[in-house]
Amino acid sequence: MTEPAFTPALGRVAPVRFYDAVAALLRERLWRSLVVGHVAPRPDDVVVDVGCGTGSLALRLRHVQPQARIIGVDPDRDVLAVARRKAQDAGVALEWRVGLGDALEDVVGAGSAAVAVSSLVLHQCPMAMKRAVLASMHAVLAPGGRLVIADYGWQRTRAMRLAFRVVQLADGTENTQPNADGVLPGLMAGAGFRDVREVEVVPTITGSISVYVARRA
Repeated sequence: MTEPAFTPALGRVAPVRFYDAVAALLRERLWRSLVVGHVAPRPDDVVVDVGCGTGSLALRLRHVQPQARIIGVDPDRDVLAVARRKAQDAGVALEWRVGLGDALEDVVGAGSAAVAVSSLVLHQCPMAMKRAVLASMHAVLAPGGRLVIADYGWQRTRAMRLAFRVVQLADGTENTQPNADGVLPGLMAGAGFRDVREVEVVPTITGSISVYVARRA
């Protein structure tokens, strides 16, 4: 795909500069902490944050394990500029690379990562791109590598389905509805991942965010 072929961080509702303020309303501290706990980076790990946005998750991972190599990948140069400023302000060195989630082999290298992580990316993608991103994440992991994804998953209750309509107003129904219907675990398995599990479900004002884990064989 070409570089412009992506959905901005806040869809069509607001500029990138408002992303962190909006994320704070979505119980971000809770579910990002859960993600970091499931990643559990080790000192020699290479961790690729796919669709890293403004860098909040990458910074948390570095804080937990300063010796890990954290690489943030995002196609949006504006959002990466925000991430770089945040890292500079925090006084930490992270790697930021421009690239799409379906081209990680070119951006990072095949079989080079111990962990691939992604948050609030796949719900914005068309089905073909969801599959392509998961296949690319599989390819970038070394054998035995781990996948951790936080995203809108199966909206189990009427209240969560109603709340999720806010997301669908921002990002469209066609791309987001499969997530609400619970498609992600099947797509992960279809990309070749093993031991796919939904390990956390966090209700928010815009629907429930699920945390999924899996492994590359």
